[in-house]
Amino acid sequence: MKTLTDIKNLKGVKVFLRADFNVPVQGGKVMDDFRIKAAVPTIDALRKGGARVIIASHLEVLEGEKATLEPVAEVLKKLGVPVTFVGDYAKAAAAADALKDGECILLENLRVNEGEKKNDPEFAKMLASLAQIYVNDAFPVSHRKHASVVGVPKLIPGYAGLQIQKEVENLSQAFNPSHPFLFVLGGAKFDTKMPLIEKFSGLADTIFIGGAIANDFFKAKGYEVGESVLSEGDFDVKPLLTNPKIILPIDVSNQDHVIKPANSASKTDKILDVGPASVEALKPKIAAAKFILWNGTLGYCEAGYPEATNTLAKLIVEATKNGATSIVGGGDTVAALSELGLDTSFSFVSTAGGAMLDFLAKGTLPGLEVLK
Repeated sequence: MKTLTDIKNLKGVKVFLRADFNVPVQGGKVMDDFRIKAAVPTIDALRKGGARVIIASHLEVLEGEKATLEPVAEVLKKLGVPVTFVGDYAKAAAAADALKDGECILLENLRVNEGEKKNDPEFAKMLASLAQIYVNDAFPVSHRKHASVVGVPKLIPGYAGLQIQKEVENLSQAFNPSHPFLFVLGGAKFDTKMPLIEKFSGLADTIFIGGAIANDFFKAKGYEVGESVLSEGDFDVKPLLTNPKIILPIDVSNQDHVIKPANSASKTDKILDVGPASVEALKPKIAAAKFILWNGTLGYCEAGYPEATNTLAKLIVEATKNGATSIVGGGDTVAALSELGLDTSFSFVSTAGGAMLDFLAKGTLPGLEVLK
């Protein structure tokens, strides 16, 4: 994979920088700037080298919000990046040509053009025409075969940005970890987690299953899960039930009370969090671990059930202070950590969710392969 250090001269060179500014926006304001901050070192390095930087990103928005990156431009300015927002792709070429050394522009949301997700060759060609080289610093979308991720670097020389280098270097530690190795896996979407469970069954010493995917295990064990969230699809979980490395919550919580043991839920219960006894039982494994990998919240944090996730975060922070290597990721997980003010308290916090899972499962991503 080619990186920024492989570029001999940036002065006067137009660079198309694919960043990931897919951040929550409410009322026209960015609610979490974690991903924006992560891109600043690469932007600064390009500007310091004299590059003329054309920044692009996609943005998914809540219903009722405008699908515009203009609020992101305002955050970049507050972070010390003097950027000009270009809200019309018809003006992108002229804006790119007008750039001087060290200056940068931010293009409008890539997804205003349907060619982005379709990896349309014509859209990729238009984006590539804006610059002389391509830099990918958008690890969270590097598992997507979109025009700005895999199309553009096939047309102009492509390199990895500083954040992508950090992601690859840190996540790769999970392939040759120190032991004891504790893997905590939560969230939902069992289909994205099954390859990880299978792969890390041979690498981790303990795999703790939380979040909605724990419900899939409970159902496979014959437990009543009531109205709890289950993954769509037919997954053969039973072979995993006898794996001694995999441990499940011993108690869970619904909106009213703690259900203990976990197999005593009723047909009307809806499991919303891991119970306190489960987290307490996990404490000694966290304290003893030399390497901790965590992806996915333990409960439905967005709906107001963050207790187990918050407690787990604090325990892992303490283990990190005592010398453990801790790597954390997942969009909802990082949002929970940001709310606690702990997003800088781990060894490494990934900017990615699905891309982190794919990289850990496969060791590479389409957006990285195209940079080789």
